[in-house]
Amino acid sequence: MSIFRIGVLASGGGTNLQTIIDHQKAGKLTVEIALVISNNPTAGALQRAQAAGIKTLCINHRDYNSREDFDRALVSALKDNDVNLVVLAGFMRIITDVMLNAFVHRIINIHPALLPAFPGINVQQQAIDYGARFSGCTVHFVDGGVDTGPIIIQAVVPILPQDTASSLSERILEQEHRIYPQAIQWIAEGRVSIEGRKVMIADSADCESTLINPIS
Repeated sequence: MSIFRIGVLASGGGTNLQTIIDHQKAGKLTVEIALVISNNPTAGALQRAQAAGIKTLCINHRDYNSREDFDRALVSALKDNDVNLVVLAGFMRIITDVMLNAFVHRIINIHPALLPAFPGINVQQQAIDYGARFSGCTVHFVDGGVDTGPIIIQAVVPILPQDTASSLSERILEQEHRIYPQAIQWIAEGRVSIEGRKVMIADSADCESTLINPIS
């Protein structure tokens, strides 16, 4: 049985990448990290991958005339390394149809909000300003929209009265580090299917608890 191979795309420090590496090394994530690609030559994610002995590649988007040409370079590198699933981990580029058509339902992303609420950027401050009682994070398949793809898994955190965007981000990030490896593992095990907009997870447990904020 061939090992499931993932390619990680990252632009920044790579904390979610580090979590994926740690889970893989601990045997909790039965995949091979085939390649880590960054569009940023100074990305901490590249250093984390190199420290873990993972193949890295910098494909600088500034070297290409269009988003599509840049994505063609990404696709070529990912296919050359036999990648089964593309994992976006703080990848600060808009994905074009070039990538989407090459990896249909095989690109996932994590977003620090409870989609479909608060897509885009600066979402922690958006949630606080809106007066939301809960926020969280969402792992979803990538489609042609902005954070609009089918949802795989979500985690919820309360928004506290004293929260700032920074403090809320820290608590959300803790949950990102829990659910992103879980989503990858489900996909690697072949347990994930898409029916319309719904993502179905075979043999997953039901969630029956209720969350209320604030508590009386």
